[in-house]
Amino acid sequence: MLFIGDDWAEAHHDVEIQDEAGRRLTRRRLPEGVAGMAGLHALVADLLGDGEPGEVVVGIETDRGPWVQALVAAGYRVYAINPLSVARYRERHVVSGAKSDAGDAHVLADLVRTDRQHHRPIAGDSDLAEAVKVLARAHQNLIWSRRRQANMLRSTLREFYPAALAAFDEIAGRDALAVLQIAPTPALGRALSRAKIAAALRRAGRQRNIDARADQIQAVLRNDQLAALPAVELAFGHTVTALVRVLAELSRQIDTLEGELVAHFDRHPDAEILRSQPGLGAILAARVLAEFGDDPTRFADARARRNYAATSPITRASGTRRVVLTRVACNKRLRDALYLQAFAALTSSPGARAYYDTHRARGHTHHQALRALANRLVGVLHGCLRHRQTYNETTAWPDTTEPRLPTAA
Repeated sequence: MLFIGDDWAEAHHDVEIQDEAGRRLTRRRLPEGVAGMAGLHALVADLLGDGEPGEVVVGIETDRGPWVQALVAAGYRVYAINPLSVARYRERHVVSGAKSDAGDAHVLADLVRTDRQHHRPIAGDSDLAEAVKVLARAHQNLIWSRRRQANMLRSTLREFYPAALAAFDEIAGRDALAVLQIAPTPALGRALSRAKIAAALRRAGRQRNIDARADQIQAVLRNDQLAALPAVELAFGHTVTALVRVLAELSRQIDTLEGELVAHFDRHPDAEILRSQPGLGAILAARVLAEFGDDPTRFADARARRNYAATSPITRASGTRRVVLTRVACNKRLRDALYLQAFAALTSSPGARAYYDTHRARGHTHHQALRALANRLVGVLHGCLRHRQTYNETTAWPDTTEPRLPTAA
């Protein structure tokens, strides 16, 4: 067997190849792309001889990208090692704190040679699941970008236009953006007529209570407020206009990506099972599918799925001291999606609500109880996927009086 450590960078890969005894057979720096992959295959062919591609084990610190896909397609066994784990393994080789790309390649090769049984090989997810992951993460990234832009807009308005903040609860909402687009400064806001405000609200898509809402906005914008210098106000106005246009475009692109995400997700064989879970709508279900993947062999049991989801707590025990804590190192996208699912399930599943209430009655906080509920729901999802069955309330919650899992602090 051959063991390859691959320390990747944007433009190159440092690789080291070891045999089963840990002897270094070769060390190279290969360029990113087709030429680099061809060079790696040539090295493997020279060293492997008549061996099979399955006898090549690769350790690398990422699980995605064309390079990784090419390694998997070649038939190699590829392990995506968490960078935190690599850092700990590095300390076995170097205690001085020294670090280099070639040194990390050596660590990765040694790691998959000696301890690969403690790490997961890259899952064989379907092309559709990979496409859902790309869309789900891009959709979430745009939502995060919109939130950052909204915070910038709020901070700008606080500097010179507090009436706008008082007029709109959601500064990135359609009503706020529509009015700020035509009145980016306090002077223009005070001059707005009720008819212009109502017309802007209609263009933004509001269909109900238009006149009443226009009256409210006009009254707030005409309230007295401390004024900035005219030149400063004009400069802030240009800033507001730019931010409003960015937010409007982000919202349009988010809606477009959301449609593509739902369309891709609905074509997946697991979509019906995931949609049947309490608290999972189309978007959250797509995120859960994206982060869990659809390889049926990836998780040996429900416990392994819970551990990957970071919903199961960890125990730290030393001597007479024993503490149960929540997991910190995890897939945060998946953790957040499952937390939101648990919160939404409180109103859609009587069993989930009873389970949550039982934890609260035992003195657990709201967040602790939600994490415990998310942990239980992950187990339910695993069973549904394993048996290819949709969610059933009676089967999922046969007895909700005694929670069986510890709750992290």
